[in-house]
Amino acid sequence: MTWLTAFKDKNIVVLGAGMTGLSCLRFLHAQDLSFAVNDSRPMPFANTEEQTQYENDYPNAKFVFGQWQQSLISNADIIVASPGIDLVNEGLAALISKHCQVIGDVELFCLVNYSRSNPMNMLAVTGSNGKSTVVSLLAYLAKVIGVNAALAGNIGEPILDLLQLKHAGDAQGAHQPDTAIVELSSFQLETLSSMQAIAASVLNLSDDHLDRHKTLANYQAIKQGIYPQAKVAVVSREDQATKSLVAGQETISFGLNKPEQGHFGLTIIDHKQVLMFGDQALISIDQLPLAGMHNALNYMAALALGYCAGWSLSLMTENLAGFTGLAHRCQRVASDDNIQWINDSKATNVGATLAAISGLAPTLTGKNKLILIAGGDGKGADFSALKSILKRDVSQLITLGKDGAEIASLMRDVIQVDSLKEAVNQAKRIARHGDLVLLSPACASIDMFKNYMVRGEQFIAAVNAKEGSCR
Repeated sequence: MTWLTAFKDKNIVVLGAGMTGLSCLRFLHAQDLSFAVNDSRPMPFANTEEQTQYENDYPNAKFVFGQWQQSLISNADIIVASPGIDLVNEGLAALISKHCQVIGDVELFCLVNYSRSNPMNMLAVTGSNGKSTVVSLLAYLAKVIGVNAALAGNIGEPILDLLQLKHAGDAQGAHQPDTAIVELSSFQLETLSSMQAIAASVLNLSDDHLDRHKTLANYQAIKQGIYPQAKVAVVSREDQATKSLVAGQETISFGLNKPEQGHFGLTIIDHKQVLMFGDQALISIDQLPLAGMHNALNYMAALALGYCAGWSLSLMTENLAGFTGLAHRCQRVASDDNIQWINDSKATNVGATLAAISGLAPTLTGKNKLILIAGGDGKGADFSALKSILKRDVSQLITLGKDGAEIASLMRDVIQVDSLKEAVNQAKRIARHGDLVLLSPACASIDMFKNYMVRGEQFIAAVNAKEGSCR
């Protein structure tokens, strides 16, 4: 039975009409399947004109907005759920029949991809932090060394758009990539079981999304679900929670110590820290644009994944320096005050802030200090893991947002403010030449900003404003 046969004449419901849901709509429509799209928002589209256009363009789709329609969900044979929808907390899980198949867009992609005679290769990355950097670096390396690859999943384009199928069977779009580089969130992994990746990695694990996953053990189990769906596990020696539990699985590791043969690591050569593959020296980390030990780990993870896919290690190494990183991820903010301003607004959980501090603090020299701006919506996280590193590496903590007071309780003499602009102005008054001011919130932005990008942009604007002073 092909995947299409399994979907024919079934009650198919797409939950959510955001970017992911609409990609599912386009794909199912291209296969001449009938289905419904249900969203609890009264107007998920930009306006009524856009909604009318979709209704006209997709006559095989039934659109139901404004509430979760119980009868539609209860009678569904197949539900394609957008990853941002929490089926349990929103009361949907209780409505779903035990005979209903609940999948996500990545699972649908895999069902289609692996049913064909020439499926795309897949490289898959998850983890609490760094995954966007690693997959973006992989996509950059693929481009410069001539691999036909595309970035998809939790970043890049919706993964179903890669298929570009107009009919069933093995007909392929003219521009279809050979390799899909996929970033996977824990939400996407909850509905994924059919991936057959060449290699997959859990980069690291720390408290995140516990408002949905409830416990760190459950969150870890969901992340670990990536390994049974991959030939090779790429694991971090710095985090035991990332180790594959699949018996007999081929494993390549990376870490900050000297590696064994066949693995990636660091060693000191001529007083410089050098990326290594076994006893083969690759490149000194001072030649790479992304600073900090956490980024050294990101470089190694990307090299390991590319190596598993058969990409030239020498070509990848030669091109590492051309990748300058992603906005809002330990991004340097240009200024004329001799202060190091770092925008790490993407640090939406405790682990990301731990990585930023531990990666950047060793770069300070002399009496220069690190000033941290943190706070926002912690999503139920336990901030206690920050206490020791705050005491060791942070000279001044400035907090804001919904959970700012909870973070402030971890340290003495904390400055608590009501806005990001005020936080930056406080940092300007404190900072001296050579100091480092780090926005690394350890929290989501949704209590004060539309998203972390807006938070980062406002940080940059406040840094560039002429208010405040430095000594």
